[in-house]
Amino acid sequence: MSTAVPFDAQRALALAAQTFEIEAAALQGLAARQDEGFTRAVEAMLRCRGRVVVMGMGKSGHVGRKIAATLASTGTPAFFVHPAEASHGDLGMVTPGDVVLAISNSGESDELAAILPTLRRLGITLVAMTGKPGSTLARHADMVVSSAVDQEACPLNLAPTASTTAQMALGDALAVALLDARGFREEDFARSHPGGSLGRKLLVHVADLMRSGDALPLVREDTGCIDMMREMSAKGLGAAIVVDGDQRLQGIFTDGDLRRQVEKGADLRQLTAGAVMHRSPKTIRQDALAAAAADLMELHRITSVLVVGDDGRRLLGMLTIGDLMRAKVV
Repeated sequence: MSTAVPFDAQRALALAAQTFEIEAAALQGLAARQDEGFTRAVEAMLRCRGRVVVMGMGKSGHVGRKIAATLASTGTPAFFVHPAEASHGDLGMVTPGDVVLAISNSGESDELAAILPTLRRLGITLVAMTGKPGSTLARHADMVVSSAVDQEACPLNLAPTASTTAQMALGDALAVALLDARGFREEDFARSHPGGSLGRKLLVHVADLMRSGDALPLVREDTGCIDMMREMSAKGLGAAIVVDGDQRLQGIFTDGDLRRQVEKGADLRQLTAGAVMHRSPKTIRQDALAAAAADLMELHRITSVLVVGDDGRRLLGMLTIGDLMRAKVV
């Protein structure tokens, strides 16, 4: 049993710096170790008719779960199968046409070795990610991706540290190469992340959030300012929209405009909407992304934009910063 020693803060910081240095060196060394094994692995996954099945034991298994998730979210169907469970029934999840990415730093994992013959009988394409090119796993693989590191960051050179960092980075490298080869775009990423902030920014359109119909505070140019302010208060959007009889946009009058009129001493009882409205309101089309509306508001330091039809004049709705915040677009 180890003997506890007094905590040394400076030693802890020094070990942290040493860990970063060793792991950074391990990542730098990966690039020089990659060869046709890496490119053939990318090509095999790209042409895969089924799915990429990621396997690994222990810490390599934890890394494997993350790699499978990254592949799946970037356009390469993938999932993780635990090697120990595979030999007790889960191997039925692997079908001809799949590609297996087996991860083992030593390449001698007993659980992986036990299922290699079955994988070969299924005609599965086997990609080995290992630090030992002469290992059992590497010899049975169709292609090998080297994850070798010179040393672990662990002071005892035992705990998987730099080696798992290398595995994680290689998984990311495979995913990046694959998404590039597939022509994977932001829109594709958003479709697999509809609940995330990026999904909302790339999938939610102005038409999905805008106010329309009776919710709009509408007035005509000859509407008196007092009646216009009543309409503003009733609809609670901080503005009144001025339209003509054909619902074509004429202008807007906002709470800020009201404040400025009061500050200069204007007698609003004697004025009409047409006399005080702003005639060039900021507009956006209903098929634009809601994120574009947010950018427009931020650029012009305003809290709402008007939604118009293709002709740029016919009023369709109104979108406020509050609508965007409730939808978590901003």
